[in-house]
Amino acid sequence: MTNPLRIQQLMKLVDLTRLTEQDNADAMQQWLEQDLAGAAVLPAAVCVYPAYLAQVKSFLQQRQFAVQLATVVNFPSGTLPLTEVLEQIQQALAAGADEIDCVLPYQTLLSGQTEQVRSFLTEIRQATAGVCLKIIIESGELVTCQQISKATELVVESGADFVKTSTGKVKVGVTEEAARIMLAVIAAADRPVGFKASGGVRSVEFALKLVGLFEELTGNLATPAYMRLGASALLNDLSQQLDY
Repeated sequence: MTNPLRIQQLMKLVDLTRLTEQDNADAMQQWLEQDLAGAAVLPAAVCVYPAYLAQVKSFLQQRQFAVQLATVVNFPSGTLPLTEVLEQIQQALAAGADEIDCVLPYQTLLSGQTEQVRSFLTEIRQATAGVCLKIIIESGELVTCQQISKATELVVESGADFVKTSTGKVKVGVTEEAARIMLAVIAAADRPVGFKASGGVRSVEFALKLVGLFEELTGNLATPAYMRLGASALLNDLSQQLDY
């Protein structure tokens, strides 16, 4: 059985995520009551679509839960015009978001327009000054190791707080190989940069492997400041393990 202290560590790294297309306020409330309020240890953050920010913010405040509130922009395709993404950010921050998870225009990167991607990231960082910014590179859509590495480098250069693997909306989510490539770039950065694994982090075993990779390659203990696990069911599974 996994060490209970390790389980608690994992729980504190989770960005408890609900990004369901067909959703409503009642279902969201039920989810908050069951998965968040029922957790043995509170997660690092709750990540929801912008439409539910006000509802979740109110829930967190009422319960006095010290949990960050995250949302997604340019999601999931990464193809929205910059002006629209900036508007999404402004509205999300006004609605109470503490953290912004923004999709990198990875298709633009794949077409070789590196400078356009760099400019996009600069604008996004300026719009989120003082707010935790996670950039989703959609590693499963990047064809080569070099592309994953380049995307991570661009995010690091932009000043973003985290490099995130995936949206969870494409066929391939986080893989061990992609995590290794991203973490190698992060470990070589001249400043602290966080890593968020998402898209297919469903088992405790895989979560432990990803945390182990983070600690091995960066030489740092995995804490919410620099390591996150984006997942929907993981927190509940971890809570059940603590109950055994």
